[in-house]
Amino acid sequence: QSYIFYGPTMSPFTAYLIIRGISTLEIRIRQQEKNALKVAQFLENHPKVERVYFPGLDSHPQRDLVKKQMHGTGSVLSFVIKGGYAAGETMVNNVELVTLAVSLGCVESLIEHPASMTHSELSPEERKKSGINDSLIRLSVGLEDAEDIIDDLKRAFEKV
Repeated sequence: QSYIFYGPTMSPFTAYLIIRGISTLEIRIRQQEKNALKVAQFLENHPKVERVYFPGLDSHPQRDLVKKQMHGTGSVLSFVIKGGYAAGETMVNNVELVTLAVSLGCVESLIEHPASMTHSELSPEERKKSGINDSLIRLSVGLEDAEDIIDDLKRAFEKV
């Protein structure tokens, strides 16, 4: 007798949790996008920030293309902090509300400094060749109040 394996079967409770999460997904994504835009605008005007990469900003070089192709902008942004590697590392180590983590894409705000975290095994030359500036910081903006996220970033900037 032969059997056909269709893969593992999830529990009914797991299925319930997935359905429950999917039912609120759109509203969560839209709120995160609104928060990300507010945070990106704050960063764009901050004196310790050299550059912000976020497709929701009018200053984004491909903003017109974004408007044509996308219905939203997502909630992940990157920025280059003035002061090099040390400034980037100091910044991410001084947030309190935002979580220092290499994972991006959660309902909580997460921050990482690629040069000292995900790309730390590469030499500065290899990082530069790969487009990873030693001052680059990645931020996944979550569902927390945008002003609370901004206040947390302000406090971290004060330590840089």
